[in-house]
Amino acid sequence: MANGDALIEDDHTSNQRRSGRVVKKREIFTPPAQKAQGGGRGKRKRTEQDADNEDENNDLEEDPVDESGEESVEDEDEPDAEEIKEKKRKAKSSKKPRVRPAAKKPKTTAPKTSVLPLRTVARKPQAKPRAARRKESSSDDVVQGLYADVFSSGHTADSTAAEWISRYQQDSTAAVRNLINLVLRAAGCTLEVTNDDIEDQDNIPGKLGDLQDEYQNQAVSEYPLISRAKTHHEFRSTLTGFFHALIATANASSLLYTDPSLIENIQVWLSTMSSSAIRPFRHTATVILLTILSTLCEVAVDVQSSLATTRRQLEGEQKKKRVNSGRVTALENKLAEENRNYETVEGIIRDIFDTVFVHRYRDVDPKIRVDCIQALGYWISTLPDLFFDGSYLRYLGWMLSDTFAQTRLEVVKQLQKLYKKKDNIGGLGTFTERFRSRLVEMATRDADPSVRSTAVELLHVIRAVGLLEPEDIDAVGKLIFDSEARVRKSVVGFFVENVNDLYESKVEDLGGEDALEEIVGRESDDALDGPKLAWLKVKCLVETLQSYDLEDVDETQNYIDRGPAGASDVLVARGVESRFSLATQSFFEEFPEVRNWENLVGYLLFDHSTTEEDTSPTREDNNVEDALKRVCNLSDKEEITLLEVLNTTVRLCLTQPEAAETKRKGKKAKNARARSLDDPETIAMRLAQLIPRLLNKFGATPTAASAVLRLEHVLNLEVFQQLRQDSTTYAALLDDINKQFVSHSNQAVLAEASAALLHARGFEDLQEITDAKLQRLWEDMTSQLYAFVADPDIRNHYIDINNRYGLPIDVLEDVCDTIRRISNLASISDCVEPLEKITSSTDGEEFEGYDAKSPLQILFELLDKGVDNHQDLDKNNDELEDALVTSAMKTILFYFMWKLRALQRLTIDEHGVSDTSIQQVRDHRDDFILKLIRIIKERNGIETLRQQATGFLLDLYTLFATLRQAGKEGNLSTDSSQSLQTLVTLVPDDQQTLVASVYRAAERAYAKKARKKIEIAEDDEPEDDEIESESEDEGDGEEAEQERRKVSLMYEQRLCELTGKIVLAILGDVLDAQGTQKGKMRERLNRNRGRLGPNFKEVVAFLDEKKPKKTKKPAPATKGKAKQTKAAVSQPVVVEDDEDDGNGEEIEEGGEEDLRNRELDPLVLADDDIEDHDGLEKPDDVPAPGTVEDDIVGD
Repeated sequence: MANGDALIEDDHTSNQRRSGRVVKKREIFTPPAQKAQGGGRGKRKRTEQDADNEDENNDLEEDPVDESGEESVEDEDEPDAEEIKEKKRKAKSSKKPRVRPAAKKPKTTAPKTSVLPLRTVARKPQAKPRAARRKESSSDDVVQGLYADVFSSGHTADSTAAEWISRYQQDSTAAVRNLINLVLRAAGCTLEVTNDDIEDQDNIPGKLGDLQDEYQNQAVSEYPLISRAKTHHEFRSTLTGFFHALIATANASSLLYTDPSLIENIQVWLSTMSSSAIRPFRHTATVILLTILSTLCEVAVDVQSSLATTRRQLEGEQKKKRVNSGRVTALENKLAEENRNYETVEGIIRDIFDTVFVHRYRDVDPKIRVDCIQALGYWISTLPDLFFDGSYLRYLGWMLSDTFAQTRLEVVKQLQKLYKKKDNIGGLGTFTERFRSRLVEMATRDADPSVRSTAVELLHVIRAVGLLEPEDIDAVGKLIFDSEARVRKSVVGFFVENVNDLYESKVEDLGGEDALEEIVGRESDDALDGPKLAWLKVKCLVETLQSYDLEDVDETQNYIDRGPAGASDVLVARGVESRFSLATQSFFEEFPEVRNWENLVGYLLFDHSTTEEDTSPTREDNNVEDALKRVCNLSDKEEITLLEVLNTTVRLCLTQPEAAETKRKGKKAKNARARSLDDPETIAMRLAQLIPRLLNKFGATPTAASAVLRLEHVLNLEVFQQLRQDSTTYAALLDDINKQFVSHSNQAVLAEASAALLHARGFEDLQEITDAKLQRLWEDMTSQLYAFVADPDIRNHYIDINNRYGLPIDVLEDVCDTIRRISNLASISDCVEPLEKITSSTDGEEFEGYDAKSPLQILFELLDKGVDNHQDLDKNNDELEDALVTSAMKTILFYFMWKLRALQRLTIDEHGVSDTSIQQVRDHRDDFILKLIRIIKERNGIETLRQQATGFLLDLYTLFATLRQAGKEGNLSTDSSQSLQTLVTLVPDDQQTLVASVYRAAERAYAKKARKKIEIAEDDEPEDDEIESESEDEGDGEEAEQERRKVSLMYEQRLCELTGKIVLAILGDVLDAQGTQKGKMRERLNRNRGRLGPNFKEVVAFLDEKKPKKTKKPAPATKGKAKQTKAAVSQPVVVEDDEDDGNGEEIEEGGEEDLRNRELDPLVLADDDIEDHDGLEKPDDVPAPGTVEDDIVGD
C-alpha cells in the first residue's frame, strides 16, 4: 500500500506544469513487469470499476478526440475539474491490487494495428494521453495481451491455446471476449467488445453493426490478412495456426464435448461477422471458421480411428472364451462415448458448413471464394466419409465456371488431388460424367493460360483412369499446336500417350512387337536402311500431327493467299515458325525416334513405291515385312509434316547437343555413334550430302522444297572453310539450290532459296564460290527477260508487251515468274551491273528489229502495265498484271538501294563522284517517280497496287535522304558533297496530298472491316463507293464472320505497312517537313492513334521514339542552361556549340542547311513549329540520316 501511495503522490506532483495545469502522465502506469504479471489479475477487477469507467466514458463524450486517439494537450487553457475528480477516484482504487498500471500501457499503442510491442512506451509521453478514452477501452489490456501472445510473444501456438483454455475455464466470458477482440484486431479494427456484449448474444448483430459503422469511418483500405507489408508475411499462418491449436487443445482436454457453449459462442460471433458487408470482417471471420472446420475434420478422423480401435477391441474381447465383463462394459461405455463425440463433431461441422461455406463460396470477393475452394478440397481429402459425396463435390463443379481465373485454377488443382487417389475413382464417375465437357472446354478455350495448362494436366490424369471419351482425347491432343508455350508443354504427356496408343494398335495388327523385331531386327548402324520399328513410331507421330492439323497443308501453308501464286494481295507470315515446328520443340525430348535426325532422313528418302511391286517372297516372313513397309508408307502431306519435324530436330540437335546425347537410349556402342551424330561438324557434312538427295526427291513440290531449303540455314559453313577438300560438296549444294531458284515460281521457295544463298555469302572464304553461282543466276534471269521482250513472235502476234492485257495468260505467267526471281535475286546481291548492262541478244542469238535495251529500261517500261490503257480487252488477268508490276517496282527500288550504296562507298574510299553518274541516278529516279505517280492517280480507292505504289514512292524519297551524311565519313571536296546533296529532295505538296488520300482510303477501309469508329476531319474527302459496296456485301453467319475477320486482318496489314513507310519518311525529314502540308500528316496519324488497334498504335509510336531520351538527367555542367530555357520540351537538351543558337534563325526554312542543322540543334525551332507538331519536338525525333540508311538499305 505504501508503494501505491507513493506512486499516486509522485503522479500528482509530476502532473504540475508551469502553467499550473494538471495533466495525467501515462508512462508511470506502464511498467513492463506489471504488464507481464498483472495481465491475469486485471480481469478480476473489472467488475469493481464499472462505475468509474462509466464516469470516465461520460467525460470522453464531452472531450473530443481525433481518429488516431491522440489529442494535443496544448489546446486546453484551464485544468478540468472532472480530471481532478477522476484523479481522486483513481487514487482510491490504487489501494487495491495493482491492476491499473498494466491496463494503461496498451493504450499508447491502441491506434497502431500492425505493430504490437510488449515493452514500455517511453517516447513522447505527452503525445498520447487519451488514446484509450473509448468505451471499448475497458478491455483493451486483455485483448492486447492475447493479440500480443499470438503474434509477438514468441510462444508457440499450442502453448498460447493452452493458456487461453485455462483462462476460459476460470472466466469463460472474459476469455471469449478476448478471443473476439483478437478477431477484430486481426481484421484491422481497433475497436473492442465488452463482457456485456458477450453475455448478450441477442444483440450480436447490433453490436457488430455499430463496430462496422465506426470502422468504416476510419477509411481503412488494407487489412492484415491481405497486406503485403513485411510485418504481415506470416500473419495468416500465425492466425490460423492459433485457432487450429485452439480446437485441437479443446479436443484433447474434452472441453469440446463437455462445454458445448465454447464452440457455440465462437461460432455465433464469427458466423455473424462472416456475413458482414465489410470485407475485412467477412474475410477474416471466414478464414478462421474454415480453419476451425478443417481442424474439426482432423478431430473427426482421430475419433473415427479411435472408434475403429475400440470396436475391434470390444469384438476381440467378446470372442474370448472367458469374457471379462468389466472390460467389456468399459469398452462399451468408451465406444458409446466416442460415438457421442463423433456425433458432436459432425454436428458442428455440418452447422459451420451450412452457415458459412454455403454462403461464402459464392462471395463477391474472389479471394474468399478461393479460400473456400481450398478448404473444401482439404475437407474432402481429410474426411471422405462425410465430404466425398455428390452433394459436396458439386460445389467444385459449379466453381469451374467462376469468373475469376484464380478460383478456376484452384478448383482444378483440388480435383487433381482427388483424381490422383485411386480409391476415389469409383466415386468420381458421376461427377466426371456431369462436368467432363466443362473441363475439356477449360483446357481448350479458357482465357487464362495457367488454367488451361492445369486443366490439361487434370485431363491427363482422368484419361489415365479411362474416364475420357475419344472425341475429348482428340480435342485435348490438338493443343499441341496451341499458341501458348506452357499449354503445349503441359499437353506433351497427353499427346505422347495418344501416339503410343496408335503405335500399340498398329504393332498388334502386325503380329506384336516381338515378331516384328525378329523380322526387321534391331536398328542397324546405317540409319538410312529400312524399314525399322522406329519408322513405325514416327509414322504414328506424323499421322497424329496430321490428323490434329485443322488447316490443310498445301502450297500456302505459311501464307494467306487471296489470288494466284505471286498475286500482290497476300498476307505473309514469313519468319514465323510453323505450328509443326513449335509442336516438335515441345515433344522433342519425349521421342528418342525423333531425336535421331538421320533416322528421319532415311525414312524420308526410302522409296515406298517398291513395296507393292516386290511381292515375290524370298523368306517366310516376307509378307510381314511388306506389311510393315505398307504401314510405314507416307502420304504427300505426311512427308511435308515430317520435313518440318526434321528441320526443328536438326536445329535442336545443333543447339542442344548435350541434351540429345544424355537422352539417347541404347548400348555403349551406339552411344559412340550418338556422340558423332551430335557433333556439329558431322551434322554439317552429313546434311550437305543429304540435302541434294532430299531436293532431288521433294524438289517438285513447292512446300516440300521450301522445307528442305530451310535445312541449309542451320548448316555450319565454317566446316567447309576448315576442310578445303570438301568444297566440291558445298559447290554441288549451291548448284541444287540454284536449280530450285530457277525452276520454281512460288514465293515461298524463292524466299527460302534466296535466304540460303544469302547465308552462304556470309562466309568470306566461301564467298568466291557463292558469287560465281549468283553471277550465273543473273545471266540466266536476264537472258529469260530478253527472250520474252525481244522474241519476234510475241512482238508480232500480240500487243506491245508493255501494255496491260497485251499478253496471253501463259506468257504473262512466265514473264511474272521471271521478274519475281529477279526481284528476289536483287534483294541478296548487287544488281547494278546486271540491270544496267545493255545487250540485243540472248545466248548469242540476235533478234532483228529489236533495239538494244538494258534490263532496267525494260523494267521501267513494264511499269506502264499498272495503268489500264486498253478498255476493250479481257480483264481476267488483273491479279497477274498487278503482281508483275509489283515485282518490277520492288526490283527498281532494290536497284536504287545498291546504286546509292555504291555512291556512298565512293565517299568512304575518298573517290570523287562524277556529275554524269549523279545525273543518271537523278534521271532514273525522276522517271520512276513519274510512273509511280501515274499509277497512284489512275488507280482508285483501296486497290492494293495503288497502296504499294505509294509505299515505294515514300521509300524512294526516304532512301535518298540517307545521302545527307555523304561526305562526312570521307574527305570529299565541297563540290562533290554539294553534288550528292542535290539528290536529296522533299516530297512536294501535290504528292503529299496523294499520299494523304491513299492513307485516308486505307484507314477507312480497315475501320469498316474491323468495325471501329474513327474521327473524321471536316476537310476529308467523301467515302469511296468501293468501300461502301464491300461493306454492304457482308453476309450473316459464322462463315461470313470468319471471312470478315480474315479480310480485316488483311486490311490491317496494309494500313500498318503504309503507315510505317509514312512514319519513316517523316523521321527522315522528307515528308511533312515544309510547305502548306507541314505537320498535317503527323496530325492525321495521331488523330486515330488509339482507335485502330494496338498494332497501328505501336507503328505511330515511332514518331516519338526518341522522346524518352529527354527524361534523362542532364550533365551537371549544363543544368544551369537547361533551367534557363522556358520551353519544356527543350529543357533536357544539351547544346554542344552555343554559337549555333544565334545563326539558326538566319538559315532559310526548309533548305538543305536548315534540315541538317535542325537535326543537331533543336533550339532553332520556333514556338509555332513546335505547336504544329502537337507538342512533339520534331528535330529531336528525327534521327541522323546515317542511322536511317541502315534501316533502308538493309531491308
